[in-house]
Amino acid sequence: MSCEFITSRISELPLVLASRSPRRSVILRGLDVDFVLEPHLTEELERAGETPQEHVVRLAAEKALDIASRRERGTVLGADTIVLMDGAVIGKPRDEAQAGAMLAALEGRTHDVLTGVALVRASDSVTVTGYERTRVTFRPLSSDEIASYVEHGEPMDKAGSYAIQDCGAGLVSRVEGCFYNVVGLPVVRTIELLDELAGR
Repeated sequence: MSCEFITSRISELPLVLASRSPRRSVILRGLDVDFVLEPHLTEELERAGETPQEHVVRLAAEKALDIASRRERGTVLGADTIVLMDGAVIGKPRDEAQAGAMLAALEGRTHDVLTGVALVRASDSVTVTGYERTRVTFRPLSSDEIASYVEHGEPMDKAGSYAIQDCGAGLVSRVEGCFYNVVGLPVVRTIELLDELAGR
């Protein structure tokens, strides 16, 4: 049985998740929301002069619009998450060495996680967007702890080289803001955008 207070906000069914991220699927399943998974085909490219907020919102919208353009009906959900340290984007590591370097840069410090969210109603292409920011503080980490975590394999394919919902929870001493934003989909912000789309 679906979570009615969320599904009742979806103005056009089905809800379509335009994402390659298994973590976003897990969040929606945990909310007991029925959805169709349809990974986007867009390239996640940077544009000169964009702010981090503009970057994540644009990419979220491009992902959602890519899927919506191929459907007659549905509400398409796109999202994009980045990690920011001192204003610089920390992406996904290319290899284990870079993962270790990222974690060493984050340890004992506070960074920002930004997720852009976009919803597109496929029947008329009406689009709403927003973003969420969460502050995350790492506890001090030894080089052995970083090496062990990297060896575990979890940092690969993760923005910032960690997964807060899994073993990476042991790296984090404080979260200020939406926890689910750090995982990859800010739940309350998404609900707010569903309401906004329903009113348009």
